[in-house]
Amino acid sequence: MGLCALQDAAQGHRLKTPVQAIGLAASHAGIFFMKALAFLPLSWVRGLGAALGWVLYALIRSRRHVVLANFALCFPAMTDPARRRLARQTFVCFSQAWLDRSWLWHAPKAWVQRRVTLTGAVHELAGSEPTVIFLPHFVGLDAAWAAVALQQPRPSTTIYTDQSNQLVDQWILRGRRRFGHLRLFGRIDGVKPIVAALREGQPLYLLPDMDFGPDESVFVPFYGVPTATVPSLARFARLGRARVVPLLPRLTAGGYEVQVLPAWKNFPSDDALADTALMNARLQDYINTMPAQYYWVHKRFKTRPEGEPSLY
Repeated sequence: MGLCALQDAAQGHRLKTPVQAIGLAASHAGIFFMKALAFLPLSWVRGLGAALGWVLYALIRSRRHVVLANFALCFPAMTDPARRRLARQTFVCFSQAWLDRSWLWHAPKAWVQRRVTLTGAVHELAGSEPTVIFLPHFVGLDAAWAAVALQQPRPSTTIYTDQSNQLVDQWILRGRRRFGHLRLFGRIDGVKPIVAALREGQPLYLLPDMDFGPDESVFVPFYGVPTATVPSLARFARLGRARVVPLLPRLTAGGYEVQVLPAWKNFPSDDALADTALMNARLQDYINTMPAQYYWVHKRFKTRPEGEPSLY
């Protein structure tokens, strides 16, 4: 190798800036911590998660404000002290579920099988009929992937948004692909390959219950508030000629219970707006059974109809 080539190689492998180096070291340390945490008793992990939840509730004022604002909109009859108690429970459940990724992704397979159970209409996930799995943003959604993959190792797909931190991104991808055969599509891939896989019998995990901005969203009620919602559930069900099967993960003292609900009847219809409103109405019913376990830290009502002020 000549001198110029050596210089070029050296330029390509320069040391990172101090900020980048610190961030990389912190990411490595965090992943190492999660791997070590995987082998502790579940009660210890949950206790640590509870403590972390209380700390986050106290320190992260901006996110606490988001949660309380969401509760004010969705539970107007609830008293302020009750909302604060529910907010603390929400932070605890969020933190416990985050730390549970340690054993979901790194503990022995037998441990995961003991802690995660799949219940309900499990037969809905068998066979090769095109199926869209409606998986709302409950804190236990990572346990839901594992529960299905452990019992129904059927190739499946989902839509994934890359994380800005590449090391963390790779860690998440490995974790979610640990069991079964999960194929990830980026939003830039478009609809066509997703629909093709769906028609071939690969279930599509869909998580359409977040605010993805005004593009392609419609405003339908969610807890009585006009809410920007993507009509993708009905769209993919129609394009893939597929049924919709809800999957609800519930955090329990012993791990997670992941409930498969019966496939929705007469869905989708010819009215995408009505279908999307129905999705939100049913999601409300699901949330009301375990309100502290929904992803309330998200600004669900960030996008407003034209001319309306911010709700945050």
